[in-house]
Amino acid sequence: MTTAQRSGDGTAGAVPAPVLAFRDAGLSYGDRRLWAGLDLDVRAGEFIAVLGPNGAGKTSMLRTVLGQQSLTAGTVALLGAPVRRGSRAIGYVPQQRLMEAGTPLRTRDLVALGVQGHRFGIGRLSRQEQAFVEDVIDRVGVRAFAEAPVAELSGGEQQRARVGQAIASRPALLLCDEPLISLDLRHQRIVTELIDEERRRDGAAVLFVTHDVNPILDVVDRVLYIAGGRFRIGTPDEVLRSDVLTDLYGTPVDVVRTMGRVVIVGSAEAEGQGHGVPRQGDH
Repeated sequence: MTTAQRSGDGTAGAVPAPVLAFRDAGLSYGDRRLWAGLDLDVRAGEFIAVLGPNGAGKTSMLRTVLGQQSLTAGTVALLGAPVRRGSRAIGYVPQQRLMEAGTPLRTRDLVALGVQGHRFGIGRLSRQEQAFVEDVIDRVGVRAFAEAPVAELSGGEQQRARVGQAIASRPALLLCDEPLISLDLRHQRIVTELIDEERRRDGAAVLFVTHDVNPILDVVDRVLYIAGGRFRIGTPDEVLRSDVLTDLYGTPVDVVRTMGRVVIVGSAEAEGQGHGVPRQGDH
């Protein structure tokens, strides 16, 4: 949908309705507030990075979109309707986790699950679906090992296959939960380019959780930075600044740009959140 098309209220020429919309949204664990008062529209083709320290609530945010966790305040809507589990409009790229040796699932089968994963069991694909799976296999560059068991692939190859599975459902929204963790720089670049190509090709919106913004800095439109129960939203230049992060963390933080990279120096919490040193274990 383009800005020239009708919006949800039927007004010609208006800005199209967002793919994902948070309204006055908040999430807490008991007395501990992760974030509150979040108003965020994620529009078709937009790439938003979600940054912040461990425990800030980044992965939990994705769970609310997946319908796996309820907000403690406000609402979240997908394509204008309340979120629900198992939505075919969402493609999900998880953290890189190696499959156990002996798992018989082939690379081709993993990609095909993106087409038929909503069905009960694994059935036969139609000719049209088979052709689409072959197209996705080529798009994510897994043709050379399409018949190989996924468990035999390297971590980077497995992630490319998972991206294939995510985009095979033709999603309106791609949720990416630390998909670059444990990947070498080459595969970080490959996976980032695949996700960026998908949103440019088919207009999928992207919500990308990461501890290190540097591998995706060239493709990000906006940043949602969560820290200390608060957040800031804006372009990387607007948010990744010393004064903004100092305010969020409540302690002096320096943001240094060098050789095309962003380096955060200051509080132990800010440095540990990972711009360059990815860490796992976020809520």
